[in-house]
Amino acid sequence: MADLTTTYLGLKLKNPLVASASPLSEKVETVCALEEAGIAALVMYSLFEEQIIHESLELDHYLDYGAESFAEALTYLPNIGRYSIGPGSYIQHLRRVKEAVTIPVIGSLNGVSTGGWIDYARMIEDAGADALELNIYYLSFDPKISSAELETTYANLVNNVKAKINIPLAVKISPFLTGMANVCQRLVEAGADGLVLFNRFYQPDFDLEELEIVPNLSLSTSQELRMPLRWISLLYGRIQTDFALTTGIHTAEDVLKAMMAGANVAMMASELLKHGPGRGAEILAELEAWMTEHEYESIKQMQGSMSAQAMHEPYALRRSNYMKVLNSFKYLP
Repeated sequence: MADLTTTYLGLKLKNPLVASASPLSEKVETVCALEEAGIAALVMYSLFEEQIIHESLELDHYLDYGAESFAEALTYLPNIGRYSIGPGSYIQHLRRVKEAVTIPVIGSLNGVSTGGWIDYARMIEDAGADALELNIYYLSFDPKISSAELETTYANLVNNVKAKINIPLAVKISPFLTGMANVCQRLVEAGADGLVLFNRFYQPDFDLEELEIVPNLSLSTSQELRMPLRWISLLYGRIQTDFALTTGIHTAEDVLKAMMAGANVAMMASELLKHGPGRGAEILAELEAWMTEHEYESIKQMQGSMSAQAMHEPYALRRSNYMKVLNSFKYLP
């Protein structure tokens, strides 16, 4: 029987399949079903910086009722819709989830600025989380902010959050950064114990009849695996940290590719949302069958085996593959 165990953020996991931050963790019974299906760990849905600020503004309202700027100030906050659950309720729910399962539970904070909201990192730890994922989700559209300034903000944020907790910290980032390798190195130096590649931006659409901007959520496909797969294979061995590959994990083959690139875990949400928690058990069975057929004894044996570090003259190989791709397409009028 193949050994599926792996380690991530210092946690020993029974296999590399992790449920990523999503609505899957909103109900305790769903989390229990995920554990029963073999999912090795769970990342909670995120507690947003805006939620904490919103609660603080409400408190200010009742302490200083009638302040002229209050009503206007609230209009600057985004409509957080289904995530309007307060931070106190989030902490309570995390505690209930942790008590219901034996698999590691990773809390999730989503924010970009430094401030009092990062105190909730310690509260998440106190609620029983085995680790914390800091989800840095920010779209910079101010032409006065340079990439260097933005990346320094990220590093400072990681450093400040790390100072609040004693549990491991993973950082989830966007693929749209300039010097990706340098940014990742800086985040690790700032205190990140692991990197989650990549955050998936949800693109809004325009409603031409109502002249409104409409939120539009489409689930991922295996095609989206390629970007995080490429970057983890390039960074594996160059940056001393754990890697989680997220976005595009739908099949056992996707999990295998993630491991061979150098990831410690493969994070899945869309496939489980579409087909239910039981899909996890099917993927794990297919994973073990493939490993047995191809005579792999363990996940550890294959980790990083197709990374750039494992290849002879990786730069020449990348250039060769680039040229092959360009020459592979034939136009047939």
